[in-house]
Amino acid sequence: MKFSRYALCSMILAVVGLCSTSHTDAADKDGWMSIFDGKTLKNWDGDSKFWSVEDGCITGRTNDPEDLKHNIFLIWKGDEPGNFELTCQYKIINGNSGIQYRSFVVDEEKHIVGGYQGDLEAGDTYSGILYGEKFRGILALRGQKTEIQDNHKPKVLETFGDTKEIQSKIKKEDWNTYRIVADGFHFTHYINGVKTAECIDSDKEQRRANGVIALQLHRGPAMVVQFKDIKIKHLKKTEKTSLNVAKKKVVLVAGKQSHGYGSHEHKAGCLLLAEALEKSGLPIETEVVTNGWPSDTSVFEGANSIVIYADGGGRHPFNDHIDELNKLTDQGVGIVAIHYGVEVPEGKSGNAFLDWTGGYFEANWSVNPHWDATYDQLPKHSITNGVKPFTINDEWYYHMRFRENMEGVTPILTDLPPKSTLSRPDGAHSGNPYVREAVANGVPQHMAWASERPDGGRGFGFTGGHYHWNWGNDQFRKLVLNSIAWSAHVDVPKGGIPSKSVSVDDLMAHQDYKVPENFNKERIAAMIKEWNQ
Repeated sequence: MKFSRYALCSMILAVVGLCSTSHTDAADKDGWMSIFDGKTLKNWDGDSKFWSVEDGCITGRTNDPEDLKHNIFLIWKGDEPGNFELTCQYKIINGNSGIQYRSFVVDEEKHIVGGYQGDLEAGDTYSGILYGEKFRGILALRGQKTEIQDNHKPKVLETFGDTKEIQSKIKKEDWNTYRIVADGFHFTHYINGVKTAECIDSDKEQRRANGVIALQLHRGPAMVVQFKDIKIKHLKKTEKTSLNVAKKKVVLVAGKQSHGYGSHEHKAGCLLLAEALEKSGLPIETEVVTNGWPSDTSVFEGANSIVIYADGGGRHPFNDHIDELNKLTDQGVGIVAIHYGVEVPEGKSGNAFLDWTGGYFEANWSVNPHWDATYDQLPKHSITNGVKPFTINDEWYYHMRFRENMEGVTPILTDLPPKSTLSRPDGAHSGNPYVREAVANGVPQHMAWASERPDGGRGFGFTGGHYHWNWGNDQFRKLVLNSIAWSAHVDVPKGGIPSKSVSVDDLMAHQDYKVPENFNKERIAAMIKEWNQ
């Protein structure tokens, strides 16, 4: 069906609704500053033929495909920020637009800009991608995490989302919330709380440390794009330069004494993992809390991720502190749960774990047998960087309670348990009709999983870790180290988190119980050698 340009313009005018915006002249207590006053284009520069304020919104409008010979921009003159978060609401009717950041002015008179762009459109393909306007082209498509190489081209590191699923969260001809995070040379886009694209720019020759913010009006069909509630928050500068990656803080909470020598060694396990993270050469600092929930909760201040390795169920250290932890996770703090730490009671605790990590051990649904699991097909994910297929015996819990339809959950370790794992009679942890049916039907089970929340926070669940000696397996250990770094938003190297080989003496250190007289050190050493040869 065809419309005259006048009919199309009338339709556009009919659809665009009233805008409302809040305005503050200075940063609020959380550091957010409005950069549009809701009334005028003060501190903005653009062609008044196409840019105006309508109904309290910045409005870009064309009435004919021939109105523009090239893309034009409305440029914010207030600052050229480097590290920041920017958020706004937008509505687009027909056509294409975008939000430029760390960008450069190509032609001031013609209002032409190039640089990083958070793309948005009326169509179904490009909203949320990272595009380089006059600046290397597409840098990350929807659902992709990429790294820009020295050849100026992106390499896909991870596929974290489906473009059609992302598009389903974006409202047509209605208001959507766009969020852009530029932290060092790490850029992340979100629309309506859903991560759409992520990029690490390692192209030292062409990447940009700072630059202008601008709004795009694209040449082509008649269109209207509107923006309101445009706010920016400057991120803290780091120690060496304004664009070095700041150290991420990881707090490891080790539970109380538990099973006896060599099992559920929460303190020794947390100290071993913390030491490996500290010596990895990555921007990570750690604090280890022992004996359960800390008496001084100031340890969590500034945390980027919290790791819990402790006995769970009714004794889980988090049960009485869900509200406190919600305040932290609402700020994007990651949560990693190891072994028994994945089990919490159904209800408030269970719902919290579904939110934080995507899944948990639910009594009378999940089971906890000891068995040899083989992980020979690992998904492409930052957590599996450098991890080779492995087989190991552990108390691998399975049949977890996950979010409905596994929404936002990525399986990391998957295997089909043998029927022998259900040889025990039904019980809260040993078996139930649901898990028996699943295994009988050949449904693969997930023993480790990752999730990412709409607020950017990350979660990881890992059901292994009963036997302390298993930390001597390089693949087992690397996977968990990767997951902790990832949960704290540290970029995991292609080869995974580097760590020295672990000896029996390393594993014997810091355990809660005395070495038993019948302990066979040589057997453990031989086992470690076999794993890692």
